[in-house]
Formats: sequence, structure tokens, C-alpha cells
Amino acid sequence: MEFEPLDQFQQRKKKLSEIEAMGHAAYPRKFAWSHTARQVVEGYGNRTAEELASNPVDVRVAGRIIALRPHGKAAFGHITGDGTRLQIYVKLDAVGEQAFKLFQLMDLGDIVGISGHLFRTKTNELTLWVEKLELLSKALLPLPEKWHGLADVEQRFRRRYLDLIVNERTREIFLRRARIIREIREFFESRGYLEVETPMMHPILGGATARPFVTRHNTFDMELYLRIAPELYLKRLVVGGLDRVFEINRNFRNEGIDAVHQPEFTMLEFYQAYSDYLELMDLTEELFRGLAERVCGSNKVKYGENEIDFGRFERLSMREAICKYWPKDLVPFPTPSDLAQAGMPKKFFRNFTAWATQQHKQGAGVMPAPVELPWSDGQYTGELFEAVAEEHLIQPTLIYDFPTDISPLSKQKPDDPSLTERFELFIAGMEIANGFSELNDPMDQERRFRAQVEKGGLESPKEVDTDYIRALSHGLPPTAGEGVGIDRLVMLLTDSHAIREVVLFPLLRTEGGEPEEPGPAGTSGEAK
Repeated sequence: MEFEPLDQFQQRKKKLSEIEAMGHAAYPRKFAWSHTARQVVEGYGNRTAEELASNPVDVRVAGRIIALRPHGKAAFGHITGDGTRLQIYVKLDAVGEQAFKLFQLMDLGDIVGISGHLFRTKTNELTLWVEKLELLSKALLPLPEKWHGLADVEQRFRRRYLDLIVNERTREIFLRRARIIREIREFFESRGYLEVETPMMHPILGGATARPFVTRHNTFDMELYLRIAPELYLKRLVVGGLDRVFEINRNFRNEGIDAVHQPEFTMLEFYQAYSDYLELMDLTEELFRGLAERVCGSNKVKYGENEIDFGRFERLSMREAICKYWPKDLVPFPTPSDLAQAGMPKKFFRNFTAWATQQHKQGAGVMPAPVELPWSDGQYTGELFEAVAEEHLIQPTLIYDFPTDISPLSKQKPDDPSLTERFELFIAGMEIANGFSELNDPMDQERRFRAQVEKGGLESPKEVDTDYIRALSHGLPPTAGEGVGIDRLVMLLTDSHAIREVVLFPLLRTEGGEPEEPGPAGTSGEAK
């Protein structure tokens, strides 16, 4: 498939040959700039024409040409650098015949180095009067025809370099992403956490319930899994006496792709010894509220049609959330006590699926009912929560007290072994964070690991991680741990509604086609 007009490529190559024939280097090695375009605009943008005339400002600036308006023996144009546009004025009498001829051979997209002094035009625009210029890099391919952006969404992701050039919003998203990660580091380092790095290739699948990417190490002749979560390694470090650790890590899950799932994604994971999940819920509120205020300037952030208020967090048990958002025209209504009784989650699940199926057939806009599988009461509760409540959790909501059956790494509640000390943070209908009081009983952990292995399936471990059990046997102090989805957090704080918008180079199908959006990936496990 041809994306670039061949004639433009040939024309630009011809111009490059003419430039070289004039004695100019095609791709010089260096340009000694004094200011970026942003520094010029921010530093001198408030100076009047009179001030610039009485106190001349000389600058040397490099940038990409994004506009040209020739007028005989002179021309106006714009260059962009450091995310800022700066107008330039090139005149034959000022730069000389050779330099002006060079300028006439330049195209949109070329990168130039220019020097001169600042002035204001009759329309009062800050402008650089060019006295010297040189070509720093010839663009052999043109920029997209419409300066305001690439129309093809797939091409924006596939050719992110062009997207960054022509779409200011794209640039701002990734500047803000960098700011968010910097603020996260400062938040945890100021509280005594140590940033660490753990392996990305694991000999045993563990730390979450997810389908892995599998690879092989030739020298060791062993199968390895790309990391689905760093959890078990981070808790080994807590055993080793590093009481507060965090990692901003890349994880890989060989599952579906949709608006909030990518097979490669970024997570924050942190662990704090001598704490429990209640302390981490407080810390989570503090973290998110502070990020919104420092990055967005307010604890109220626009996200689509909603205004997310990070100053207020609701807390509901999973059973309470099911009851709160139970369809108003579906009777009987469950209570948290009902959902705690043996067999009742299954009964209410079947009531809901029958209702949802009927509503969907009648075109009522209700999501299709989930398919029933041979689940335990805890699994039915988890499925009910996802089907009934999750989409309604727009404002920051901490859902706690997860069933033990879907939380193999969490500590059980002392007064109800069917539940664990686990929570998840939901905002805008998305799971953003997942934390819990860590299971530190090695015998209980081994029993749960063996149950996972016996369960089988592509998402379950194939063997028990005996070294992790050995580490627990040396003593893991009471510890709370949490994972936060960085990509989804960036979506929230940049008003982006697809995860690929906030990932610089998202994975795409080989050029020529995109996969169907299969719906949310099956990551309902205890992934942090």
C-alpha cells in the first residue's frame, strides 16, 4: 500500500542534490543553538516592538519548518521546536544570494538552524529576522497534508513520530504522562520507599491470573514466561528486609485488546511492611488526590462527559456494591447478608442473567448476560459484581472484601474466611488499582498455589513456586501491597478514552489490518 506520493519523494531528492551541489552538507553533525523556540517565546514573548528595537535580542534556534509563505525576495514561515511555534522572516538582502537560494530549496518538514534578531511584525507577532540559516536535515517525505492532524487513527498510532509533529494534543499527553510518573516517584521516595527492578523473564508463571507470553532461553535450555506481574519478587525483597519497595514496571499478558487492555502495559507496584489493606486504601486516596492536584491543578478532573472528583472517595464492600446497583426492576433484591449465604450468589447470578438476556433481546441497551460456568460462591460473587456494578463506578470508589476464591494471594479476614482483605479502586468504570493485605502464611500459600495448579488452564501456573514458599518460610512480616495501572491513570488525567492514546508505540497488527475489538480481556484475577 502506497502512503507517500512518489513524485514528492523524487522532487525532494532532486532538491537535496542541488543543495549538495551548492556546497552545503546534506546532513551536518551539529548546530550550536542558544535557545529553543519555546525559550524564545517564553523569554521574550512579552517584550514590545519598541523594547526589541532598543535592546536587540540575538538568538540561534533550530526547528522544523511547518509553514512557508514566500513573497518574491522575502518569505515568512514558522518553525516548531520544543512544542512551540516561532515565526521567521527570511529576506534576500539580509541573508545573501546563496543562503536565499538554499532557503528556496527547502520544504515543509525540513529541519533548519537559523540565527538573527527578534522583532515584531505589523500584526505584532514575535518574529525572528533571519541573518544566517543552514539546512540540518532534509525531509524526503512530506508531512501529512492537513497540519491539524492525521485523520487515520491507525496511522497516528503506527507513525507516532508524525502524530507528535502535527498533533499538539498528542505531545501534551506524553509530557503529562512523564510528569505523572515523576510525581509518583517523588511521592514514594518521600515516604521512605526504595525503587527496585525485578526480572522480566520468569521461570514460573505467578503473581496474577493471566495468559502469558512464552519464550525460551537457548543457553539454559529452559522455557520462560514474560512477566505478568512482579509481585512475588517484590515480596521476596520485603522478606530480605527492604520494608518499603516500589517498581514502575512493564508487564505482558497474552490476552485481548480493547479500549483499556494492551498486551504490554505499565504498572506501579509497591509493598509496605507492617501495614494492612486499610492503610493502603488511605494511601491510595492520598496518592490519587495529590496527582490530580499537582498534574491537573485541581482535584476535579474532566473525563468525557463526567467530572471526576478526586477529593471524595466512596468505599463499598463487593457485596454492598452488587446490592446498590442491582437493577431496580429485577426482584427479589439481594442484601449483603443474602450474598453471604451458601448457594445464594449462584441463585442471584441466574436471576440476573435471565433478566439481562431478556432485556438485551428487547433492545433495552443492557449488556448481554455473562455465560455461567461451574463456579464457587466466591466466583459467582465476583462475576455478579462485574456484570451489575462495575460500569456504574464513575466516581472514585474503593471496593473491598473480595471473595477468597478469586484472591489467591490475599490474607483472609479473621471473622470471615470466605473473604479477604483486598480492595480495588474503580474510576470511570475502570479498575485502576488493586491492593491487599499479603498472605504471609507459607503453608496456606502453598495450599492455594496447589489449588491453582490443579485447576489447570492457560491462565494458571503449571507448577508451585517452591522458592517463593521457601522465602515465606523465612518470614514475611505483615505486609500490604498494591498495583496501579499507569496507562489507565494517564487516560484519566489526560481525558483520553483509549489506552493506545497514552502508549507511545502500542502493539498493532502487521500493516494492512487491525484485529476486531473482542471486548475486555479476561483479567479478572488478582493481578496487581
